[in-house]
Amino acid sequence: MKYVKQIRLIPTTLLCIVTGFIVLQFFNGTVEQKPVTGHMRNVPRQVELILERSCFNCHSNEQQLSFVDKIAPVSWIVNKDIKRAREVMNFSEWDKLSDAEQKGKFYAIYNMINVGKMPLPSYALTHPGSKLSPVDVATIKQYALSLSAKDSFIPAHHGPEQVKETSPTNTPVSPNGIRYNADFKNWKVIGMSTLIDNTVRVIYGNDIAVRAIEEESFHPWPDGSAVAKAVFKQTRKPNGDIVPGDFVNMQYMVKDGKTYTDTEGWGFAKFNGQELKPTGKTALFAQQSCISCHRQLAEPTGYLFNVPPKVNSKKLIEHYLKTVTK
Repeated sequence: MKYVKQIRLIPTTLLCIVTGFIVLQFFNGTVEQKPVTGHMRNVPRQVELILERSCFNCHSNEQQLSFVDKIAPVSWIVNKDIKRAREVMNFSEWDKLSDAEQKGKFYAIYNMINVGKMPLPSYALTHPGSKLSPVDVATIKQYALSLSAKDSFIPAHHGPEQVKETSPTNTPVSPNGIRYNADFKNWKVIGMSTLIDNTVRVIYGNDIAVRAIEEESFHPWPDGSAVAKAVFKQTRKPNGDIVPGDFVNMQYMVKDGKTYTDTEGWGFAKFNGQELKPTGKTALFAQQSCISCHRQLAEPTGYLFNVPPKVNSKKLIEHYLKTVTK
């Protein structure tokens, strides 16, 4: 009798599920329709085709969604992903970007594709046609390298020591309120890196950030941590050494978990050229650009790139002793 009652409940359960599914469709929103203002210019058609197939469904105003993508509750997730993707990069509004911004965006595309973060694995799982083949990745890489070739080694006219000094009355301020801090030159150098655009990046950390690295305590980073990344063009000396050349920009990150809740607790700022012109038209620029790469590529290190390993730390020494005594 018990099993008979359970069997009789099956139709009722199925009816409830179907009814609930139908009700959900009344709360099913559609993707906001926006006009196409301009695509990428002077890009090889082969590169465009790859981007259209693998990226446009999220990073454009030209969605070609499947039937499943339009059904609630899946549509809620899809619409949210498209909104965020458009904020970070929109191929249908490429003409709104300056030449420098377009180049920077493409370097970001290459970096995300190169490490397998884009297309999102969850998206590629349900949209197998978006997956990138090794040939696709090589094509994107070749085009990215062609862009960086235009930023080739140049003679230095303004070296690292010639970064513009500022006074309290004329200190540049980012749209989100972060001020350029000339004192970063007195911070400790915690790393160096290079990028595909032929730049050298010298990374400085304030006392709080340095202490967090020494104590291996950056999950999360303590409030007050600040990191500055001074970016220079690469230049080649007569003996072949590659050294920092002309100053490009200074990138600044400050940790304040209460203030920057939308960007994982980090405030971002970038000051460009000798005039230290702030990046961004509004305070939203960090949400629309910076944090997306940091979320995808630097989550294990508290959303900060180029965190140096602590040399001769207690944990490393203990691990070494365990290995030699076995």
